[in-house]
Order: sequence, then C-alpha cells, then structure tokens
Amino acid sequence: MEEGLRERKKRETRQRIADMAMGLFMAKGFDNVTVAEIARVADVSVNTVFNYFGTKEDLFADRQDVAIDLAPQVLREREPGESLVGAFRRDFFDALDTRHWRYGLSQGSDVFARIVGEAPSLVAKLREMHEKREDALTRALADELEADADDLTPRLVATHILNTTRILTHSSVRRQLAGEQWESIEPDLRAQADKAFDLLESGIGDLLAGKGAGDHHEPEHQDDEA
Repeated sequence: MEEGLRERKKRETRQRIADMAMGLFMAKGFDNVTVAEIARVADVSVNTVFNYFGTKEDLFADRQDVAIDLAPQVLREREPGESLVGAFRRDFFDALDTRHWRYGLSQGSDVFARIVGEAPSLVAKLREMHEKREDALTRALADELEADADDLTPRLVATHILNTTRILTHSSVRRQLAGEQWESIEPDLRAQADKAFDLLESGIGDLLAGKGAGDHHEPEHQDDEA
C-alpha cells in the first residue's frame, strides 16, 4: 500500500526529531541534553516530541522496534534447507561486509557505545532491548518448532545465538574504543565469528573432553642461583 501524505509527514517529522536528538547526544552526551533542547533544535514542541517518543531513551533507541524484530526476521527468511545457525552466520557476515548497524558493526559504533557507557539509563535501555529481542526470537522459534509451553529449547537456542552475536560485537567495539583501527580488528573478528558459529553448529559437548581439571601443566621454575 502506498504511503499517504499524512503518514509520510509523520514519518519525516519523527526521523527529524530522532536525527536532531542523536546529533545533540553525540556532541554533548546523553545526560547533558534535555528534551526541551531537542524540541527547540527540531523546531517542534516538547509535546510533539513525546507524541513520537515515550521517553528520552526512546529517542536514542529510535530504531528499537526494527532491531527487536531483526532476529525473528533472520529465522523467517532463512534459505531452503539452511540451518538456523547457518542463517545467522550468513546474516552476521553480511552485516560485517556492509558495516550495517544491525549487529553494531557500522562506522561510529564506538561513538554509540561510548554514549551508552556514560549514561546508566541507556545501559538499562539496551539491556531491556536485548531481553525483548531474545523474547521475540524465543516466540518465533517456539512457533516454528510447535514447542510446548514448558519446552525450554526455544529459549535456550535464542539465548545462545543472541549472546554469541552480542559478545562478538562487544569485542569489536571494545577494541575500537581502545583506539584500534578497523583494518586490524576485522580479520580477527571474522576468525572469531567463524569459531563462534562453528561452536553453535556443533555444540560444546566435546570441549575439554578427556581433559580433567587437574590435567594442566604447572610452569617450570628454575632454582634461584645463589
């Protein structure tokens, strides 16, 4: 269905408010910006801002609805005969190739992370989004598997997959925040991602098999010379 004029103007107004807000957050930090300041820069009233965004945190996470649905979308759009892990592996590497924002791999992801790290309310917001994304994938998996309500499989699978991609992203962003260039981060990230998805595909049942906790070797120490 073609977008009407009214819907287009509402969408454009929402995007303008979000863009102005992000510019202010990047320049001054999240906690140093007020909703009134955002409204003034966007040339709208404070009430208009809250008509589009329930909280200031929602202004920062303006694409949260899209982000939450991304994982179920990967599930829905997997290729014929493709495993769930294979679909997420393909999607992750596509985002890595294109530097797409959906896995936090876009240019400026370190700036985004720095703003979040300096604002406790944003840390809580991102944690809430992660939980909602996990819930959404769990429900989608439960539907696909026709799982019973007490079957933990959909939750376990969703948690493993989304925590894996989250940890990969966190590693990349942490290195960027430390000043490392993307050119040196990317090859390692690709290698680590391959290992991570291999673990998801094959499981961890054989990890440390046959090696007891006491089987490590103590480092050799030379006697101190008199």
